[in-house]
Amino acid sequence: MEEARARAHQSDKDITTSNTPDSSNPSDACPHGCIDGWIVDGWTGKECVCQQQRRLNARLQHAMIPEEFEQATFDLYRTDTSVQANMLKCMRRYLDRFEDLLKQQQNGFGFLAAFGEARLREMRGEARARAKAQHNNFGLGKTHLQIAAAKELLRRGYTVFCISDVAFMDELSRARAYNDDGAVVSRLLESAIRADVLVWDDIGKAKPSEYRLDMYYQVINERYKAKRPIVFSSNEDSETLTERIGDAAASRLLGMARGNTFAVEGKDFRLTGGIQQ
Repeated sequence: MEEARARAHQSDKDITTSNTPDSSNPSDACPHGCIDGWIVDGWTGKECVCQQQRRLNARLQHAMIPEEFEQATFDLYRTDTSVQANMLKCMRRYLDRFEDLLKQQQNGFGFLAAFGEARLREMRGEARARAKAQHNNFGLGKTHLQIAAAKELLRRGYTVFCISDVAFMDELSRARAYNDDGAVVSRLLESAIRADVLVWDDIGKAKPSEYRLDMYYQVINERYKAKRPIVFSSNEDSETLTERIGDAAASRLLGMARGNTFAVEGKDFRLTGGIQQ
């Protein structure tokens, strides 16, 4: 998150410089022969593809995609089981309808556990081992699909902000103690609230506190009011997620993703030699 903060702080500068070729450096010259991003033909002109690519690169940089998922694509997602094949199908179907869903209050998407991690923690001994084997929710590739979706939405021109629950909540908690009149907290919240799409990985994983419950509600409620979608995953089920992020936040989050929330469980490919993340 330290790197994310630095990158977010530089985002405006990055976008500006990425849109302007450096004419003093021959290696930066556009292969299409454009001038300041435009190809001129007599009295007409059209935007060069290099300009579109620069904007995409700037959006990718600001999205905060984790390094280990920079190569995540739908083509590389493994569908060794019917569960994974259905997860891919559901995500693709959501993206196919995305532009229409944006006009609605229910425009989010979520992967939940069929049996929440919090339930497993309350169990002991053999009963816990059986439940964990029967209801595994880890290593199915939820994050891989989220990042692949983020890249697709970035290509369509949307701004996307990706956060990991524990890292984001830890950063907000640390920033709370900074002697900066809440400037860092405000910047982090602003990035999560204002992006066209928020990708929230493993929501509910961070240890709850009163402050964090307030942060969950603030981000989710502001996005709910503005009809800005959240694409999320969690290792909690709908009931245990409510316990982790609070009743009001969970109600809005799950309400936004109504019709596009899927409980998943299956084999953990991290333990069986797979490469899914």
